[in-house]
Amino acid sequence: MTIRYAIIGLIMSMPILLNAQSKEDKQNILNLCGCYDVTFEYAETFRTDTNYQYHDNKTAHARELIIPIEQADDKIILQHMLVVNDNYIIKHWREDWTYQQPTLLTYKGNNTWEKSNPTDAQVSGKWTQTVWQVDDMPRYQGYSHWLKNDSKTYWESTAFAPLPRREYTTRSDYNIMKRTNKIFFTDNGWVHEQDNEKIIRSEENDSLLVKEKGLNTYVKIDDSKCTAALKQWEESKEFWVAVRAQWQEYINDKEVLIVKKTVEDEKLYERFYALEAEWKEAGWNKKQLGKKVKEVMDQFIDNNKTARVD
Repeated sequence: MTIRYAIIGLIMSMPILLNAQSKEDKQNILNLCGCYDVTFEYAETFRTDTNYQYHDNKTAHARELIIPIEQADDKIILQHMLVVNDNYIIKHWREDWTYQQPTLLTYKGNNTWEKSNPTDAQVSGKWTQTVWQVDDMPRYQGYSHWLKNDSKTYWESTAFAPLPRREYTTRSDYNIMKRTNKIFFTDNGWVHEQDNEKIIRSEENDSLLVKEKGLNTYVKIDDSKCTAALKQWEESKEFWVAVRAQWQEYINDKEVLIVKKTVEDEKLYERFYALEAEWKEAGWNKKQLGKKVKEVMDQFIDNNKTARVD
């Protein structure tokens, strides 16, 4: 199956939306899909303390496949696959887009997310983007209209989030990132523009450490450059269906979701990678796989009912 036919097949199976604007919005989301060369650029810009030493600018390059893996009338799930080379593919982050979503997970710090209920007026006509980590743990949620201005189409929202992967193992001088995310299209792809604030959160208040500008530029390339990633996803997707289902059970059940960072010195994604390999070897059925996933995840879910900060 080629990437193009996989995407077209999913688009053709979409239910027809009642609202013409919603239909156009949904096509905007599907237009994020494809095979891309990506450039990631970050630079710290404004500091609140003149003694603060700016960190070096960061630039990285990657190849990434984005495919729609689930669709309903009011929801699209996009999976990112990182292509290191044809023999080394990494399941990367995931984004869910939900129309007029009635609940919101807000990141509070220390791997803790708290559920809230925006009003109907707050989410009316808007799409919520939920970003998930490589192990499908939540990262952040934000909602906005898809907007047009001077013939340009974009979506923009602000949300609290954990430290980005590029810094969470190397820095401890802040514990919350306040992200303003803007997505807009270009002639050859799209851009994820970020205006970030690195926040020090305590029990009493939030204080700004430094601001940061980010530009993630996606340039579309021929689909053949990502066929290995599509093949790997087809081979592993049923495992991640079980993982997503279990996460959703926890999220539905809890007003405050707290996830332990490690169990016996292992991270959740490490456990999942090992479990996925076992599943492929053992050939468990859907029920068996769901049970194994739950056994792993139960060890990481903290039943403390109180949201915490770092």
